[in-house]
Amino acid sequence: MAVKDGIEGMLEQLDLTDEERQVLEGDRDAVTALAERLVDMPTPAGPTPGELGTQPAFIPLTVLRNSLPRSET
Repeated sequence: MAVKDGIEGMLEQLDLTDEERQVLEGDRDAVTALAERLVDMPTPAGPTPGELGTQPAFIPLTVLRNSLPRSET
């Protein structure tokens, strides 16, 4: 999905020729089709891409601090 986001960014931000734009749009369509085909295929770790990233990504700072080893100075 990062590749797709990168392609979207290039299409929005860069001044491209018609040929360059067609290539990037084709790449974007191919990446999107591949992601849709793989969404239910398990990864080597077990969960599918559709299952990955379904948990909140926010980690409270207090939890992060408490997970770090205390320095003994």
